[in-house]
Amino acid sequence: MKKLPKVSPISLAITMAFTIPSVGHAAEGGFVGGSTATLTARNYYFSRDFRDVPKAAQSKQEEWAQGFILNFKSGYTPGPVGFGVDAIGLLGIKLDGSADRAGALGTGLMPRHTDGEPADEYSRAGAALKIRVSKTELKVGELQPNLPVLTFSDIRLLPPSYTGASVVSQEFAGLTLQGGQMRAMSHRDEAGDDAMSPWIGRRAVLAVSSDRFNYAGADYAFNQNRTSVGAWYAQLEDVYNQRFFSLKHSEPLGAWTLGANLGYFDSSEDGQELAGAIDNQTFYGMLSAKRGGHTFHVGYQELSGDHGMVRIFGNVTPLANELPTFDFASTDERSWQARYDYDFAALGIPGLVSTVRYITGDNVDTGGAEEGKDWERDLDLGYTVQSGPLKNVSVRVRNVVARSNYRPDIDENRLIVSYNLALF
Repeated sequence: MKKLPKVSPISLAITMAFTIPSVGHAAEGGFVGGSTATLTARNYYFSRDFRDVPKAAQSKQEEWAQGFILNFKSGYTPGPVGFGVDAIGLLGIKLDGSADRAGALGTGLMPRHTDGEPADEYSRAGAALKIRVSKTELKVGELQPNLPVLTFSDIRLLPPSYTGASVVSQEFAGLTLQGGQMRAMSHRDEAGDDAMSPWIGRRAVLAVSSDRFNYAGADYAFNQNRTSVGAWYAQLEDVYNQRFFSLKHSEPLGAWTLGANLGYFDSSEDGQELAGAIDNQTFYGMLSAKRGGHTFHVGYQELSGDHGMVRIFGNVTPLANELPTFDFASTDERSWQARYDYDFAALGIPGLVSTVRYITGDNVDTGGAEEGKDWERDLDLGYTVQSGPLKNVSVRVRNVVARSNYRPDIDENRLIVSYNLALF
């Protein structure tokens, strides 16, 4: 592991900046007048208990940390070609954790030293130059893309980021065109930059890496923006290439709103085939029905081919049944989901929301004689303070029970307290 830079937490927290790049345009008002800055403080407790790991082995991952994300976006200079800057800075501080309670791999909250001990702190910062012409925007530098083929993966203390270039164009009504190239990645628990490695099913191929992730995609919204279709292509050069197609639709029906979200991935090896042959096709679908504070979901996901779902290591995907604990994306896996969300604003308690979901999977090709099966039950409860001195403070509790006959059983708890402050 590379040596972590020594940075004062206080000075870095004051000077850092960034948020997720937006497809839309910066606010009018010039470079200074159109600028915004926000500070997010995130306190994260993570506990994962591997229920069936032998007592002689590390059976628990537990850690507690404090994170800061200070976001800055400038406006654009006046004229037909506008220039601006987005900056990113992140700081993580260990509050409690050790090698004997988190193992050498850790929880994903903090970096690990070679002896398995978590770092006391870590930080990274960067900036991106942005140029706008009409309704087309180019960004070069530190980026946090949120794409079907490279989904924004903010599931731990701090989000990952990439170094590269992206173009977003909305010159035609309803049509959004995007393309770009990422050259390096900073993982969620990493201070520096690394080349990108593939994740194939449950297998992280860390011995293989590439410094070229290329992508291009188009999304078209119509039917009063209630329907959209998308087509994307991605390539981790000399490792894999991938195609993605999507359909989303929302339909009002009396007091109900019905929704559908369908997607299909097709992945194969690329160029020099550094990770070997790759063969995966993944279909997913999520149907929803919303009325008042109630939302019901039913999801289905099916994989075929010789391998599991393919992605960049350390990232999630938009699959219907992927969760932060189990992703139900192993070779040949089929899975079904039932989910229920409730917004307590319907009962006069705005800011309080809950989610309960159950997913079961089977037909996994484990490489042995036995068919792989797994299931997971999640319970999420969140509350955001609506007024008073604690306004915008949010608390989220997550409890998970996950069981499998081919991977470790897991009991998991997460407690996340965060506060968003608009600086200007």
